[in-house]
Amino acid sequence: MNEFIVTATRSMCSYASRVAEQLAKFPSFTSFADSINGVGLLSTRCFADGEMEVVVNSSIRGKNVILFASCARNEAKIDTSEAKIELYHAVDALKRSQAEKIIVFEPFVSCSRSDRNVRRSSVGLWMHFNTLRSVGVDQIVTYQLHSDKSKSMVDPTLCAIDDIPALTLLKRYLCDVYIKTIDFLEKEVRSNWAFCSVDAGGEKLARGFANAFGAPLVVAHKQRDYSKENSVDSVNILSAAPLKDKVLWIVDDMVDTAASVEMLILALEEFHPAEVNLLAVHAVFSPPAATRLNALIERGSLNRIMVTDTVNGGLQVGGPSPLSGADQELIRNLEVVPSSVLSAKVINTIISNNSMDKLLRDFNAEIYLKSPKLFNR
Repeated sequence: MNEFIVTATRSMCSYASRVAEQLAKFPSFTSFADSINGVGLLSTRCFADGEMEVVVNSSIRGKNVILFASCARNEAKIDTSEAKIELYHAVDALKRSQAEKIIVFEPFVSCSRSDRNVRRSSVGLWMHFNTLRSVGVDQIVTYQLHSDKSKSMVDPTLCAIDDIPALTLLKRYLCDVYIKTIDFLEKEVRSNWAFCSVDAGGEKLARGFANAFGAPLVVAHKQRDYSKENSVDSVNILSAAPLKDKVLWIVDDMVDTAASVEMLILALEEFHPAEVNLLAVHAVFSPPAATRLNALIERGSLNRIMVTDTVNGGLQVGGPSPLSGADQELIRNLEVVPSSVLSAKVINTIISNNSMDKLLRDFNAEIYLKSPKLFNR
């Protein structure tokens, strides 16, 4: 096994440090735990004319480098364009420093929804992946890409790609914090809970939760106005079971402006559920997401919001606002599920050349509760 080091661009330094701390706990890495955390390895110089340069501050010759980066909203409050350019510069600097292998770990790929060619539009995800490959990345690791076809945008003979299903984090969190026992699962969850998709395309995600917990599935079908960005015209609800007095959990891979979620929750009101909750992996929260979500909570239409920290590595309950720009409103009733332990497991699997099978398996709540593994919050 080659030596490896975990580092990051300015966008994910604290997140990378937490992952390195978790990795140091693995028995196979304790002997060189001090050398794993290389968050100070890279420094970025920004010049007056807008150009930049990334410098590698110590030798990495022959080492595998895991580079954490975020081009979305991030803890350093660097905008998307600058964060992308810094990532490309960082890879180039690592390549020139003769790293053995460069693995870019981008928990949330900000351009993941730009995955299809319509009219004469550019395809942002294709451009991003192929830029990373062309500057020397050997492997890309991410969580919950927007569509399965996104993985086909990278030639596996030139660059490997691993898309880890981070929705499992939320399923485990539900079991550990809200369900806890088999008895509650059988008597309460399967009788009184239901999982709802945000749209027809998200049915697969919601069905995964319904199957995992043995609860009913609700499918929402939304009509979009494609002449406007982030807009929804109408929502239709499809359910085989009555929703009155049910505890509903809306499932999505990401929440951006919360326009779709807002319209769906308002449409669900006429079915008189006991409560409505929101589950999402990627907390993008572009303005006016906070305003919309807080208004729904104030109205009594939304109970709680559960997300991971994949977008903003510094996102923590009670911590600084996850938002930037003019909209600094804190989101109420927000629960953040950390992903650093899972990221450490992914890296351990890659470095040890082991199978990813355990990390990709479908989650089953009954099996999990019968043999619980305490969830590291």
